[in-house]
Amino acid sequence: MAVVNLRDTRESAAVSTSLACSPPTWTWTSFPRRYLIAVMAFFGFFNIYSLRVNLSIAIVAMTENRTTIHANGTIGYDQDFPWSSKEQGLLLSSFFYGYITTQLLGGWLAPKMGAGKLYGLGILTTAILTLLTPLIANVGLAPLVAIRILEGIFEGVTFPAMHALWSRWAPPLERSKLVTIAYSGSYFGTVVSMGVCGLLAEYLGWASIFYVSGTFALLWWVLWFVLVKESPQEDRFIKRAELDYISNCLGVTANQHTLHVPWKSILTSLPVWATVVAHFAENWGFYTLLTQLPTFLSDTSELKLDKTGFLAAIPYLAMAIVVQCGGQLADWLRSRWRVETTKVRKIFTCGAFVAQTVFMLATAYTHAVTPAIICLTVAVGFGGFAWSGFSVNHLDIAPQFASLIMGLSNTVATVPGIISPMITGYIVQNKREEGWHTVFMIGSMIYLTGASFYGFGASGKLQAWADQSSRSRNVFAPQTGESETTAFLQETDGE
Repeated sequence: MAVVNLRDTRESAAVSTSLACSPPTWTWTSFPRRYLIAVMAFFGFFNIYSLRVNLSIAIVAMTENRTTIHANGTIGYDQDFPWSSKEQGLLLSSFFYGYITTQLLGGWLAPKMGAGKLYGLGILTTAILTLLTPLIANVGLAPLVAIRILEGIFEGVTFPAMHALWSRWAPPLERSKLVTIAYSGSYFGTVVSMGVCGLLAEYLGWASIFYVSGTFALLWWVLWFVLVKESPQEDRFIKRAELDYISNCLGVTANQHTLHVPWKSILTSLPVWATVVAHFAENWGFYTLLTQLPTFLSDTSELKLDKTGFLAAIPYLAMAIVVQCGGQLADWLRSRWRVETTKVRKIFTCGAFVAQTVFMLATAYTHAVTPAIICLTVAVGFGGFAWSGFSVNHLDIAPQFASLIMGLSNTVATVPGIISPMITGYIVQNKREEGWHTVFMIGSMIYLTGASFYGFGASGKLQAWADQSSRSRNVFAPQTGESETTAFLQETDGE
């Protein structure tokens, strides 16, 4: 007698049903609005990370020793800002003191004031503060720390807001693609910033870094304000075929002002915490290198700042490419080969973390700049696959609460941004290679821990507490006249 795996059968049925909800064909003359949002979000995250990483490059120029010939003929060494290693670590981590405070607030505000509006407001305000940074820096260290905290406060709402926007715009089997297209802007922003900021500092002075990045973000906000709407139903330029497709896949999005948030279920959910731990692990390595890689290259080599910036950008260029490929591959496995969502999320996240563990360890035992850059490039690049796993997982397990869960996840995942630069600053005070090896050893162990926990506790299935909330309050109820097949899809799209 044949044994039927009920879970696999249900999974296959869900995927087959979702395939019936097929996207309309499109051309470049009828570009889908959901992909326009993905492209605009790409440049939004480009700006977010450009505004965040610019200080990591500028601080090298702001604190470097410059040879000065005095009037009496003696040679001296001057700095614009004589900050110690500890003070630099405090300044680089100060952004995250503000950033951690508004993650949950952003998840709560996004449905109430509009996810698109909140996302744009966060970037707009950060851009204005960035333009003021050179003026504030000349006032003193404390005011500069304060302005970086304020920047973190306003950027803190952006990731939860974008998840709330995708809950209204992203069909289930396009989630990985749309989300990773948007998030890959972070890494392209890091790449361009590290390269361009190095050149700006070398030839135009460190202040130009803040003026250029702030101005670019302001121009982006104008386009975002004009082009992006909160939902397909509010977009007057959307084609009818695309509107029907998104509506059939997601149903009618309920008024989220009235959602009852099952906090106890969220905070006791193992899949939620698996996502949180994975996010923490990935961000530890990412933020360590984001804030300290230019300093690492400066300490371990005699490269000039313009070359240091470009070398520091190489790992993030690899990650930007891998994130794009990972999103496409993840959705292809789910839709074409009908691989369970849970398996896809675990393979991509755990596989990436194990690879990152290996190459971070290799970096710790590398004694030359070129092999170190190669190892770090591979390690950071593999992180792009992880983002096709855990970063989309919020939308799998509880789409209507995705912004809040992302807020919780990013709150915990911001802790590395606070403590990692400070710990690194203490470890590498003497600027010796042995200290940097310790930094990479710590990162590799955290990656391995993240892989173990995520492999044990993660799920791609719509959670029972989220499913019950949606049914009882009609959050994803099908439109009048929709078939029972579409209603079944709404209950199983997280499988």
